[in-house]
Amino acid sequence: MEILDDNGAASVVNDGLHELFSQQGWPFETVEHAPVFTIDEALAAVPHLEGIKTKNVFIRDGKGQRHILVIVPHDRRVDTAELGRQLPASRLSMASPDRLQRCLGVTPGGVSIFALVNDKQHAVELVVDEAVWAAKKVQGHPLRNTATMVVTHAALAAFLVHTGHVPRVMRVP
Repeated sequence: MEILDDNGAASVVNDGLHELFSQQGWPFETVEHAPVFTIDEALAAVPHLEGIKTKNVFIRDGKGQRHILVIVPHDRRVDTAELGRQLPASRLSMASPDRLQRCLGVTPGGVSIFALVNDKQHAVELVVDEAVWAAKKVQGHPLRNTATMVVTHAALAAFLVHTGHVPRVMRVP
């Protein structure tokens, strides 16, 4: 299912994401839970699931020209200054909720690697920590913060091919 935003751009909503995975034959599991906005809330609300728990950070450069989705293990802090030196990108900072909605079609709390399904213009760069990329299964929100979806590495890789996003896999500082 798609919805149109105020600018007429289509965004995939949760059921559409599940439909995409089902149609493609990519295995997934989804568990419903109370809304979560932080890692601590997620640890308390989400039942034990297989796979690596992730933290998803949506950042922009100082000029607002580059948008980067950074996926790291849930217990890792991201050093944006060092990440900026490694990419290279200048003055990285958190992107606004408006930018998040415009670029990935989700609201704060709902950002995950699965939001790339809404980045039809490929305006968002993807950086994935090597520990997440090496995991056999990965957890993420299915475009909303009231559920957690678990996918195999193969399903995640196929999803990224489908969306046209090539991950930059690195040890995120």
